[in-house]
Amino acid sequence: MTRAVIFDVDGVLINGYHSNPERVVPWDKNLLADTGVDPDRLRQEFTFDIFLKKVIVGEMAFIDALERRLPSLGYKGSPMAFARYWLEKDSNLNHPVLEVVRKLRASGDARLYVATNQEHLRAHWLWSVLGLGDLFDDIFYSARIGVRKPDPKFYRFVDDRIGTGQEPPLFFDDSEPVVAGARQAGWEAIEFDTVDDLIDHPWVKARL
Repeated sequence: MTRAVIFDVDGVLINGYHSNPERVVPWDKNLLADTGVDPDRLRQEFTFDIFLKKVIVGEMAFIDALERRLPSLGYKGSPMAFARYWLEKDSNLNHPVLEVVRKLRASGDARLYVATNQEHLRAHWLWSVLGLGDLFDDIFYSARIGVRKPDPKFYRFVDDRIGTGQEPPLFFDDSEPVVAGARQAGWEAIEFDTVDDLIDHPWVKARL
């Protein structure tokens, strides 16, 4: 029987935000020069506010939130253009990890999924534009589910969709609280720092 193998996005499949500060690859380093928006203000007045409170759990569309907040941040352009800039800059695929994913798919022993705190627009971008839909069977994300990891409802939603197997789902995530929540849900969860954490896992190694 195949095993469900599940991957987080940011810090695992994407080199961008990472729970380990040394691994962070900032998407917004040229934001002020390119758009006139101060990245610190964007984080404080948008990301840590309306984005995390409403957008990431599907209570408000990303574009609607940008429409509301960008003018106060000094941005006069289209929120669609700003969203595209953000999505393009925050799209640094972790190719060594994806190469392992390809090998797992070729082995025939894995059902591959994505589990991420994400809003609808970026989830679609990841799936359709960046091509994750070519490698994975489904993407489970917070705006689709209505809660963020590590809420137990998130893991239950995923379990209901993927079904039970002889082995628990194998999950790679860079966040310690998310990993702890997954373990409480009965998953085998690995705190991810580098691709070695994936390659060196015995179940994975046996299929490479």
